[in-house]
Amino acid sequence: MKDIHPKVEEALDTLHLNRLARRRLLSGAGLVSASAAASALLSACSGEQGGNKPAASAGSAAAGGGAGDFPATPKWKFVFVCHVTTNPFFTPTQYGAQDACALLGLTFQWTGSKDSIVAEMVNATNSAVSGKADGLAIAVVDKSAFKEPVSKALDAGIPVVSYNADGARGDPGSARLAYIGQGLYESGYALGQRALQQVDSGDVVGFIATPGALNIQPRIDGAAQAFKDSGKPIRFASVGTNADVTKGLSIIDAYAQGHSGLAGMLAVDAGSTQAIGQVVKKYGMRSKGLKVAGGFDLVPETLAGIKNGDLDYTIDQQPYLQGFLPVVYLYLYKLSGGLLSPPETNTGLLFVTKDNVGPYQSTKTRFEGSDTAQKLIERSGPIAHAT
Repeated sequence: MKDIHPKVEEALDTLHLNRLARRRLLSGAGLVSASAAASALLSACSGEQGGNKPAASAGSAAAGGGAGDFPATPKWKFVFVCHVTTNPFFTPTQYGAQDACALLGLTFQWTGSKDSIVAEMVNATNSAVSGKADGLAIAVVDKSAFKEPVSKALDAGIPVVSYNADGARGDPGSARLAYIGQGLYESGYALGQRALQQVDSGDVVGFIATPGALNIQPRIDGAAQAFKDSGKPIRFASVGTNADVTKGLSIIDAYAQGHSGLAGMLAVDAGSTQAIGQVVKKYGMRSKGLKVAGGFDLVPETLAGIKNGDLDYTIDQQPYLQGFLPVVYLYLYKLSGGLLSPPETNTGLLFVTKDNVGPYQSTKTRFEGSDTAQKLIERSGPIAHAT
């Protein structure tokens, strides 16, 4: 590896950056040269004495530079690799990436697989590396397939983050710099715990569109563990549906017909969640002993199901942030010569229930993918907070 200025090495140590990733990036395509990184570090320490205002650089906006007070940069292009490129869940994610790029003067490409075919995602990743992308954001839905492509990217000096999915629990599946998305196992555990508030015994089923896919498998595992930990006489079964929403609906419909007296129906993906609400309504399952029904994400059918009482809750993981933040993090990494390392970021776990579903239905925004327009959403009244 090239010699690194001692000050830079010290700064990198304080960032707790994945050491393997750091070595690859520092020795790769010159993303962080010793002199450039040392200059960036020393410049950051050269603000006005006795105050907090940093010194302006020659390339600042005041001197006709880049966005805001940032220096002028190349029009970097970041590539997002998604497992279901046309799924409506990721509409706000694409809006988030688009908005961040507009803010910072960048561009992005949305690619991957339409049907969660890992080989297609790997090919898209390799193409981005060979095409000299300036940064990568990958939904790591497989625990091993992305190890080599991510290593190639890092060796080429291309920073990589994961979003929405991050390998297996305890194993990110690659040497990516950071994960931006929901805590998947933890959210599944919370899904189960919420159901336990309404169910003490009986049969509960959990539906999963693509068993084994690491964007949703950890959720079903978490839900199963929550029921096990409760010690209650609950029999929990995991059932695969389909990434195709129509096919998934047929499977859930058939399961409901063949299993009368279910105490609970849960799902860990958007399509299966919406289908549960439709099936519960179709067969009047509330009057037949169904105590709880819930799942994930904010498609219109799910929100309507909550409003009508066919679903009890769904979980919002803020997909807009899963597009916006990777762009910002990759930009800052590039801008700082690697000194601003992307942080692990949990984009949240918010239960949407009948009590708070109203604003989701009445407000059309890019943040939830329900509108294309840029607009200010003004709000009055108290803000919900933890007590």
